[in-house]
Amino acid sequence: MNFSRSHAHSPYMEWSKLHASARFNLATSGMANLPLSVLGITLDQLEINGPSIYGYEPLLQSIALRYRVPQECVVSAVGTSLANYLALAATTEPGDEILVEQPTYELILSTARYLGLEIKRFPRRPQDNYAIDPAEVARNITPRTRLIVICNLHNPSGARVPDSTLREVGLLAGKAGAYVLVDEVYRELLFESEPASAFHVDPERFIVTNSLTKAYGLSGLRCGWVLAPSALARQMFHINDLHGATFAHPAELLSVIAFARLPQIAAKAKSILDANRRLLQDFLRGRDDLDYFWPEFGTIVFPRLKEGNLDALCQLLRSSFDTSVAPGRFFETPDRFRMGVGAGTDAVRDALQQLGRGLDRYRAGQTVTA
Repeated sequence: MNFSRSHAHSPYMEWSKLHASARFNLATSGMANLPLSVLGITLDQLEINGPSIYGYEPLLQSIALRYRVPQECVVSAVGTSLANYLALAATTEPGDEILVEQPTYELILSTARYLGLEIKRFPRRPQDNYAIDPAEVARNITPRTRLIVICNLHNPSGARVPDSTLREVGLLAGKAGAYVLVDEVYRELLFESEPASAFHVDPERFIVTNSLTKAYGLSGLRCGWVLAPSALARQMFHINDLHGATFAHPAELLSVIAFARLPQIAAKAKSILDANRRLLQDFLRGRDDLDYFWPEFGTIVFPRLKEGNLDALCQLLRSSFDTSVAPGRFFETPDRFRMGVGAGTDAVRDALQQLGRGLDRYRAGQTVTA
């Protein structure tokens, strides 16, 4: 494997931080960030310093209660990205093989390469609405596979994986002696009061990562977590000692308050997203230059540009229309783009209108060139 840690980086994260911002922003995949006031806190509820141990007890309790798991199976983490890193690191050694869905979120692949892992793939095809075919998993799993990696809801398509399919994948993993890692950060967009989780499919085989980031507009809290078998959970906390050691206590306190207010936050987010998804579906139905799979839930869709060059379209959108979408090259699909509609409804309406103008201009230019 030819990979140098000294050159490790995530192309998608670099693009997202430096080039994704625009007045008409459809590149983000989560709900719009909420102000601190939504948590209704007072300063006397916060402290700078707290216990420097393995997780803040009230936060671990809040996560365990919400997902109905033993507290010893909960690992707190700084966002889902670090949660995924901890899960990958705790279940593998350099040179081990993992099996990852394709397409997937670029940061999963960058993290796996950083850890020195050998990456094998199984396909999620657009003609199958990005469903997971257990036969494809069986075809690509080997006795060397240590971990199978899935996003549910799928990033970038938004497709949902039913529990019946996850059970089949879990059985295949069990025969190989592997774990199954399921990133469920977008599953929160179902806004369930008692969310289901792949962890319950097989608590000894499944590892789940998640956070308050995408569904609730609470990215700044960096409240992520892992649900894992207790022995693996302890190991993840020890691995975190090498990276973060202790957590920012004000964020822990705010996260506990956020969990108590999730029903109200979720109800408002769902109302906004329902309206935005109607706008998005109407927009897509009116475009004959795009085709797409329509996911049942979530903020994102992953349309294909039928003719032309997607990168050229993205450049035109950014330079002439102050509009951004996430290029499909970051999701191994260069003729598609991921767009998200988690912002306020007026902002989404304006951004979709601007995207339509950009697509019309691009198509006119293609016609002239032809």
